[in-house]
Amino acid sequence: MTSTNFYELPSSQPLSEAYVKQTDRRLDALFHSGHPASDESWRSRSARLDSMKQQRAASADVAEALRRYNERIGMSSETAANIDAIGQGAQVIIGGQQAGLWTGPLLVIHKAVTIISAAKHASNVLGREIIPVFWIAGEDHDWDEANHITVISEQGLRKLAVARPEGPRTSVSRTGVAPEVWEASIADLDAMLTGSEFKEPLLSKLREISGSARSLSDSFAHLMTWLFGEYGLVLIDADDAAIRAVEGPMFRRMIAENDALEAAYAAAGDKIAALGYRTQAAFTPHCANLFLFRPEDSSAGMAGDRVLLYKREGGFTDKRGDSFWSTDELLSIAELRPHLLSNNVLTRPVMQDYLFPVLAAVLGAGELAYWAQIGEAFHHFGMEMPILAPRMSFTLVEGTIAKHMMKYDLSFDDVIERFEERRQQWLTAQDRFDIAGRFGAAKREFESLYSPLVELAGEVQAGLAALGATNMNKILEQIDFLQYRTQDALRKSHDASLRRWERIGLAIWPGGKPQERVLNMTAYYNRYGTDWITKLLALPYVPSGEHQVVYL
Repeated sequence: MTSTNFYELPSSQPLSEAYVKQTDRRLDALFHSGHPASDESWRSRSARLDSMKQQRAASADVAEALRRYNERIGMSSETAANIDAIGQGAQVIIGGQQAGLWTGPLLVIHKAVTIISAAKHASNVLGREIIPVFWIAGEDHDWDEANHITVISEQGLRKLAVARPEGPRTSVSRTGVAPEVWEASIADLDAMLTGSEFKEPLLSKLREISGSARSLSDSFAHLMTWLFGEYGLVLIDADDAAIRAVEGPMFRRMIAENDALEAAYAAAGDKIAALGYRTQAAFTPHCANLFLFRPEDSSAGMAGDRVLLYKREGGFTDKRGDSFWSTDELLSIAELRPHLLSNNVLTRPVMQDYLFPVLAAVLGAGELAYWAQIGEAFHHFGMEMPILAPRMSFTLVEGTIAKHMMKYDLSFDDVIERFEERRQQWLTAQDRFDIAGRFGAAKREFESLYSPLVELAGEVQAGLAALGATNMNKILEQIDFLQYRTQDALRKSHDASLRRWERIGLAIWPGGKPQERVLNMTAYYNRYGTDWITKLLALPYVPSGEHQVVYL
């Protein structure tokens, strides 16, 4: 049985924290669908969704697009059944993330676990099938956020990155990765991972995926299917052309009614400010909150640079004003070439709700904060915000790390709050020679004996005082040098223990950040296969998303 403890991580999102802990009921004016801790909220939201079917895209059309996409990435029978259920109008729990290299940081795995666990919980509460859906934000063009992983090696934290190929600044899903790049990256990972029974199966799977993966998004989707297909997780790439075709009518509304949409975001921002909070997503006047892949950069059906649209002179332009599109031109693109359009963080939630009957959205703290800005936009389109379910959060503590922590009497809080202080205290306690004390006493005694001689020299000849002071400082520097070398020798005599200390810090709080935001899943698969994921999925659903320390 997996052992867990709860721990409250530091928060930098006051609005999200107040919503999750329900400490400020004024936020009900921003979040309209209740709280995931309330069974009544689940029942109420589900009933409203049943009455709003006509305001969404046709479920059969969405399911067909999902089926074509998931078949391409190795759809499981469980996922196929869930897509059939979506086609019949089943409600969903949805959450998403940018498509990172080999799933990116661990929090992506934790989000998938939360989506699946929340769907199971909601199914039990409602007595009806609720489907878990993972939204891959493949439309994002921030390559540097998606192209790397961080692992712990013998040399400490190591970053493994895939270089961006030459070409337009387009979406991650439309940026190709060459076979030789995949091969080199897998070889680098091979060199970083220690030997284990799971290493070759993992590398073999990555090689298999790289044989057909055209992009980071493709690789991400194949891996997520491999890890979570048996749990029926349905994947959607926001940049999939078939999904874009279904989204066309909503894009047309977002373009035609953009002034009203902008006013909705502004009104929500004013409400947030009036409650004493700051907005998370920047609101820019005249921004359309939509992106366009420049049609003029297209070749062989692929779009070029992805640019954010701004309203100007009755039409739309890019930020620098290099191009101009009339409203009619954009409406035509939405109807005939919707794959050239995409959402930003403020319009994506509305599009998501247009595609699916979203019972709840699984969100991180930052996402929760900017969703507070979207309620008025939902209302404008005759929709209601779904339940916002905080992503469950974990720190994985391996058996050897737990033993090392016990050996050095370290709590989880010690590692987070005062790790360097505790390490230095331990090292000082190992000094049976009192190196610092004895060298300090020697320096004080030397200064007391030598200072009068410096004064004497100055009395004999004034210029000798400065020479004497310089001479004394050089001798003190030499004493300091010997002290450093002596203490360094002591550290080296405890090298094995200090490496254990370093390993604890890197495993629990790498680089001064939560584990889930830094480390990648490959190291854990290398040691445990999928057993650690199975253990996370076996934990009870926690609607508050409170951080859990999980001992593997």
